[in-house]
Amino acid sequence: MIKKQKNSVSVIASELVTDTISLKERKKMDEILATKNAADIAFEKAKISRKDIKVAEVHDCFSIAEILAMEDLGFWEKGTGGNKITELSTMFGNGDSLIVNTSGGLKAAGHPVGATGIKQIGEIFLQLTGQAEKRQVKNAKYGLAHNVGGSGGTAVVTILSS
Repeated sequence: MIKKQKNSVSVIASELVTDTISLKERKKMDEILATKNAADIAFEKAKISRKDIKVAEVHDCFSIAEILAMEDLGFWEKGTGGNKITELSTMFGNGDSLIVNTSGGLKAAGHPVGATGIKQIGEIFLQLTGQAEKRQVKNAKYGLAHNVGGSGGTAVVTILSS
């Protein structure tokens, strides 16, 4: 048995799924199918439910992208994201619910194309090892990072565990 280091996390699932890059070929314009499929596979492999995730970094390159990502990842029912976002339920400091983009998201980091995924994994690492200081989400055992490329032609969902 491998003994875990004090400040370590495990990647319990990381799935990359591709879809068409052509917007006109997509069946739905309000969905990134690659995200949906990557999330479903990752949660199945991780053997946890969406309710187990306490902190997530999602690809929010535009304001609407966070809403669509939360629906495509399966945290919110399709079509409810607009109302859910106004409730501020995923905002830091809102109790025991899922907290999203504690780092400030991609735009707060200048949307470092190419480095986005590493930035997200780094934030989840800090959260799961209790090193996120003033942004620390309490009792986070599982975290999720979601990254998109090529206008939704590629999506990666990674689930980490402390």
